[in-house]
Amino acid sequence: MPLTIRSNRSTLTQFLIEERRRHPSASGDFNALVLDVALACKGIAKAVAYGELAGMTGNHASESGASVNVQGETQKKLDVLSNEVFMRRTEWAGNLAGMASEEMDSPYQIPAQFPRGKYLIVFDPLDGSSNIDVNVSVGSIFSILRAPQDVIDSGRDVVDADFFQPGAKQMAAGYALYGPTTMLVLTVGTGVNGFTLDPTLGEFMLTHPMMQIPADTQEFAINASNARFWEAPVKRYVDECLAGKTGARGKDFNMRWIASMVAEAHRILMRGGVFMYPRDTKDPSKPGRLRLLYEANPVGMIMEQAGGRASTGEMPMMNVQPTSLHQRIGFVFGSKNEVERIERYHREPVQVELTNPLFAERSLFRD
Repeated sequence: MPLTIRSNRSTLTQFLIEERRRHPSASGDFNALVLDVALACKGIAKAVAYGELAGMTGNHASESGASVNVQGETQKKLDVLSNEVFMRRTEWAGNLAGMASEEMDSPYQIPAQFPRGKYLIVFDPLDGSSNIDVNVSVGSIFSILRAPQDVIDSGRDVVDADFFQPGAKQMAAGYALYGPTTMLVLTVGTGVNGFTLDPTLGEFMLTHPMMQIPADTQEFAINASNARFWEAPVKRYVDECLAGKTGARGKDFNMRWIASMVAEAHRILMRGGVFMYPRDTKDPSKPGRLRLLYEANPVGMIMEQAGGRASTGEMPMMNVQPTSLHQRIGFVFGSKNEVERIERYHREPVQVELTNPLFAERSLFRD
């Protein structure tokens, strides 16, 4: 057993205190909120670890045909539990004016018996939960925003529009990863730091200070089953990667796909890579698969703070103005040079490939 009590590593609490010392006028509410989120993540990590031993796998309310969230997705038991843990651990302390979640149709109002604060939190309580039953790493994603001033002054109930803030206005963002170890990755706007949960002390310890994403990579992640629906710039990029050393890129690439965005993001943060869940033509009514407010924006902020880039494929993710609480969007993030290449391909004219000479623009009699 490691002698963690002798470790000189900072705890999450110590880290936040050091950050607060840079802002003497800060009230401490922000630190308290982050610590409440960390406590929620510890609770979810424990539930995930017990799995079927605690009857936590499978669909929620399966005896009645399972329940479906606002996204039209079947809820897992752990989805519902994780959402409840996030609410109960953060609603009471007087730091929040309201919250929004993937699992709730509308914003959640702070109960009347609790004071209201100046922050908003949006979260995906258990990202990748479809992988729970096969024991793949999952996680929680969160974003902290400052509430509009009239919400703070009046104490009124929050409405959807209060959360419609571009990613550039986030106060903090992070995710917890429930894998072989439980980690909390956090940015408060001054870089990205990773904390590992010490099971002996029950504390998140700073183990990965100032994480940085390499600008170049030879790994990409995309759901290849959607290839027939990709737009031309995405298809061009993937085709070039697959061509390897004999293609335009002149180097071999590896393809990854976990179907758990937190796990994908963490791999990229640790060793570089690019993740793509682009807009496609599979369902024209949906401009993308991932949710802007509580998936793309927080992960995007982490990527940018670690020297990477986050994009819709065409423009910086942090500049997108939200228009609905559960808005979907195409999302590309990771190593800066690769994401910028994908953006450039979207700006360039589509290259028509002539795969059949009978339909060549210059007929069969070409020079």
